Amino acid sequence: MVGVNFKKILFLTLLTACAFPMVSTAHALIAGILFSLLLGNPWPQKSSDWSRKLLQLSVVGLGFGLSLGQVWQVGKSSILYTIIGISLTLLVGLLLGRFFKTEKNTSALISFGTAICGGSAIAAMSPVIKAKDDEAALALATVFTLNSVALLVFPFFGHLLHLSQHQFGVWAGLAIHDTSSVVGAAAAYGSAALATGTTVKLTRAIWIIPFVMGAAWMTKSEKKARVPLFIIGFIVAAAVRTLLPQFGTVWGGLAAISKQALVITLFLIGAGLTKEILKNVGIRPLAQGVSLWLLASGLTLAAILNGMIG
Repeated sequence: MVGVNFKKILFLTLLTACAFPMVSTAHALIAGILFSLLLGNPWPQKSSDWSRKLLQLSVVGLGFGLSLGQVWQVGKSSILYTIIGISLTLLVGLLLGRFFKTEKNTSALISFGTAICGGSAIAAMSPVIKAKDDEAALALATVFTLNSVALLVFPFFGHLLHLSQHQFGVWAGLAIHDTSSVVGAAAAYGSAALATGTTVKLTRAIWIIPFVMGAAWMTKSEKKARVPLFIIGFIVAAAVRTLLPQFGTVWGGLAAISKQALVITLFLIGAGLTKEILKNVGIRPLAQGVSLWLLASGLTLAAILNGMIG
């Protein structure tokens, strides 16, 4: 009983520490992962629920740090290569799934999650293609594991290659699966990278809707796709900042609070990477997921460095 109480106290202490500016997203993620793997998360379900809610609120709050013009400019410039990137990633992902002989639904979910928006995309597509719980779990475990790796390695390679803030934001927004890891990696790189990465990522996430609708039509499913509310909230927040610039100090404060809330979110997400999840990641799905991710991130980076994406 003492051991359980100590674990809970330590968990809450680390969670509270993440609210202070000296703790970065990378530190929070590593702390969460180590805590979960070494001691075990005392509240796994609550951590998952709160990380999702806090992430969505944080993304909305980040909208207060941008003008509507900035959102429009970045979103507009990223539309073309977002569509191309999503289409190619889906195609290559399905081909890799056949090559590695990954189960059909799991392969489709991994490809869709990598192409668009990680866990959100997988959750939206699963009922449409009538994926079983274990198939969705495999895809989620694969993408979740790679998300954690991406958050740590992307800033390293960004600095190694001397990417500008804008270049890194575009790369993270296009090549990292989940919104949480995009904003986490971009926040670690810089404020400008965070603004660009978040906008590019949300522009990419909107494509969940037409692709899910297309899959529903092809499979004759009655499931419907809905616009993620946090994307609408992000745009509304940017609009409020634009229409009421006299309250700039307030909007800046909300954006700063949201940025730190991301650190707390990353601790909770890291604490969700359990031994059970790692055991559930099969060799074939993992091989497919890693291969697809390396191809997508590598080709996107090459295109950015050569001025094809900017």
